[in-house]
Amino acid sequence: MKTEKTAKDLWILFKSMFMLSACTFGGGFVIVSLMKKKFVEELGWLEEDEMLDITAITQSSPGPLPVNASVIIGYRIKGILGSLIAVLGTIIPPMVIISVVCIFYTQFRTNPYINIALQVMRAGVAAVIIDVTWNLARNVWNGKSVFYIALMVIAFISTYFLGVSAMVIILTCLMIGILDVVISVYKKKGTENDELTH
Repeated sequence: MKTEKTAKDLWILFKSMFMLSACTFGGGFVIVSLMKKKFVEELGWLEEDEMLDITAITQSSPGPLPVNASVIIGYRIKGILGSLIAVLGTIIPPMVIISVVCIFYTQFRTNPYINIALQVMRAGVAAVIIDVTWNLARNVWNGKSVFYIALMVIAFISTYFLGVSAMVIILTCLMIGILDVVISVYKKKGTENDELTH
């Protein structure tokens, strides 16, 4: 019975990743948004905060965002086998589609109908990216930490107005986050030691 449930969950995981990957245009943020709707809202396998954390981790890690997200989501749901199944479901559609596009590249490049379709899809992609960005920003705002809200605003100003590289911003925020955790742990230990001495 347990084996059947595991096999069923793995099939749902593979099918979900396959369909999301096959229907996603416009980059990693689009598929992450669709993953949130699938695994948080529809299947209930993940919490919204957890999905937002996965988004942050995958964005700051090297490699394609959809594959990174698949590894973490698959592992979270069904361990190492889940990771492998999720990654397989994610990479098959683009591999097949890009292979076909490569064969007919000249026809795709010069076809006016395909050009119009791609331009129309950009509007939808922009809307999905705005949705993901809004959810991430709202999560930071709801945390009610003045420090993190200020950091978010400074990061936005740095990249949008000052042209600072996104990689520099991500690495800087990562270092600040690690430093914040170290300080929090140090303070917690100091408080516990004070309580023990009194």
